Amino acid sequence: MMLRMFLAAVAAFVVAGSVSAQGTLPAPAKVKVMATVNGRQITEAAVDRALRPVPKENWDKARPEVLSFLTENALVDNYLELLKIAVDPKDVDTQLDGFKKELVASKQDYAKALEKMEVTEAELKIEILNQIRWEKFVAQQGTDDKLKKLYESSPEIFDGSLVRARHILIAPETRDEAGKAATLKKITEIKGGIQTALATSAAKVPADADNLTKQKALYKAADDAFSEAARKHSTCPSKQDGGTLPEFPRMGAMVEPFAKAAFSLPLYQVSEPIGTQFGYHLILVTSKKPGEAVKFDSIKGAILEVYGTRLREAVIEKMKADPNTKIEYAKQ
Repeated sequence: MMLRMFLAAVAAFVVAGSVSAQGTLPAPAKVKVMATVNGRQITEAAVDRALRPVPKENWDKARPEVLSFLTENALVDNYLELLKIAVDPKDVDTQLDGFKKELVASKQDYAKALEKMEVTEAELKIEILNQIRWEKFVAQQGTDDKLKKLYESSPEIFDGSLVRARHILIAPETRDEAGKAATLKKITEIKGGIQTALATSAAKVPADADNLTKQKALYKAADDAFSEAARKHSTCPSKQDGGTLPEFPRMGAMVEPFAKAAFSLPLYQVSEPIGTQFGYHLILVTSKKPGEAVKFDSIKGAILEVYGTRLREAVIEKMKADPNTKIEYAKQ
C-alpha cells in the first residue's frame, strides 16, 4: 500500500477505542466521545483528524458528515469482526514495514510522521488490520460472476460516460424526521413551480412549429426555469451559477443516489426529489457524453473497486437495520 493511501486512511477514519478480534486499543483518558457504535468510541480527536484536509472555515459544516462517515466505518469493522474474518498479524507487520520503508525513501522520520498525523503506532496497526480484513472480504465476495454481472448491467460506470447537470439542494434545518419532512415538502413545492413555468412556456410555442424548434424551445424553457429556481432557493454554493455542476462520471464524483438519478434522466427533464446525506436535490441533466466500450479483463480491478463500494453500502444498511446495533451520539 502506498504512503498516500496510508495517510488518507489514517486521516479519514481512525476510530479510537475500536476493538478487533486480535486485540483491544484502550481509549485515552479524558477524551471527548462524539459517538458510540456498538461499544466503539468515536472521539473528537478522530473527527478532527478527518477534518484536517478540509478548509478550516468549512469545519462546522463538514463535521456532521465526517462523524456519520466514521460511524459507518465502525459498523463495517464490527460486521467483519462478527464474521470472524481473521488477519495474520504478520500481514499487518508487513504493511507497516512497507509504510516505514516509504517514509525512509521520502526522507521522513517515522516517529515524526505519526506525530504529524496525530496517531499512535497501535492505532495505525489497527487501521491496517481493518483495511486488510475488508480487502479479504471484498475479494471473497467479488467472484467473477458477480463482477461480470455488475459490468454488464452498468456499462456507463466503466466506459467513461459523462453527464453535465444543474441541481437544486435544500438542506434540512434539523436532522430529525420533522426536518426531513419539511425539506421534502419545500423541494416538492419548488419542483411544482418549475413545472408551472414550463407549462406556461410550452403554451407559447407555436403549434405549427417543427419538432426540432419545439424541442429547442422546451429545452431552453426548462433550463431557464430551473436555473432561476436554483438561484432563488438552492442552499448549495452552485446557486450562483444557476445550480450548474462540472461534468461528472457515473462513479467517484457524486454520491450514489445523485449519480444514479442523473444518469437515468432524459435530457432537460426535472427529476423527482432525490434524498442524500446532504438533503434533497432536484436535478436537470443538460448534456450527456457517451463513453467507449471496454473489455472486462482490462478493467477488472476497477470493477472490483466499484463492487466493494456497493458492498460497503449494503453492509452499512444491514448493520443499521439490525436490532442489536446501538448507535449513540453525544449531546451537542
